[in-house]
Amino acid sequence: MLGRLSSSATLPSPLRPVADPTLARAGVTLRLKRDDLIHPEVPGNKWRKLLPNLRAAHAAGHHRLLTFGGAYSHHLTATAAAARAAGLASVGLVRGDELADRPRNPALAAAERDGMELVFVSRAEYRATLDALDAPATRRRLAERFGPFYLLPEGGSNALAARGAAATVAELAAQTTQTTQTTQTAPNGPDGPNGLDARDVVCCPVGSGGTLAGIAAALPPGARALGVAVLRGGRGYLESRVTALHRAGWSGATFPRWEIDHDHHGGGYGRIPPELAALTDRFERDHGIRLERRYVAKALACLHHRAERGDFPPGTRLTLVVTGPPSASD
Repeated sequence: MLGRLSSSATLPSPLRPVADPTLARAGVTLRLKRDDLIHPEVPGNKWRKLLPNLRAAHAAGHHRLLTFGGAYSHHLTATAAAARAAGLASVGLVRGDELADRPRNPALAAAERDGMELVFVSRAEYRATLDALDAPATRRRLAERFGPFYLLPEGGSNALAARGAAATVAELAAQTTQTTQTTQTAPNGPDGPNGLDARDVVCCPVGSGGTLAGIAAALPPGARALGVAVLRGGRGYLESRVTALHRAGWSGATFPRWEIDHDHHGGGYGRIPPELAALTDRFERDHGIRLERRYVAKALACLHHRAERGDFPPGTRLTLVVTGPPSASD
């Protein structure tokens, strides 16, 4: 079943140049790494993060995934779809017991359709469980309630997920080399004739840190990674999460040349302020590409604002990783 899930993926995901007037005025270019097109049911960074964990679950003989998420969690939706495709049961602990009797939003409805058992817990219980997740007593309590399980953390970001996300960079480097050789329009970079170099900034939205960790670990010398936090109040915490994922996934190593922008969360997780909606509408109208708004659009807004204030030297090549497709409500 895992082979079928893997074989139905579109890899490498497409790389599309976008002629953006705002960025062009700042002397920088933009490309979209269309990870939202990887898989019809488990798209984007979720596919890259989940597949290594599904393989590990099967290898260990597990038949159930257990994970965590909020009301609009793309991770819960993708985990339910991936579990179904892989022949595994799934349980999702959802933050907010007040949601239990309300109509399901599209994300939770999709998870239930794919067979996920949704368990709504109070915000206090949710946080206490996550804070003590590594404690044997917590694992025993969860196993007594749900049966044996393979654990996926909130957002699906663990060492295996980060290493899965690192494959984005290898694809991007190969596509950049191919484009350069085909068009013969890009000059040689300071760190090599083709591929990624000091001109490159690879940007992605940040929820739990796994995708940024993988990208930052895989970048060649000179290239930089920029994460855009979609959560309010995550300064310091998210940086520590990325560093911990580096150490766990790369034998204690840490990596330079990455940062997290905390000024473009739009007011917090799930919030889409009017100015962000307007920018996204304009982008979609100009380029014919619908964008997911709670994560991807915030990263695009960050690139626009930082380019306008001169944060990127002329000649910078920006790549925005489109980590997921728009939802039904976008």
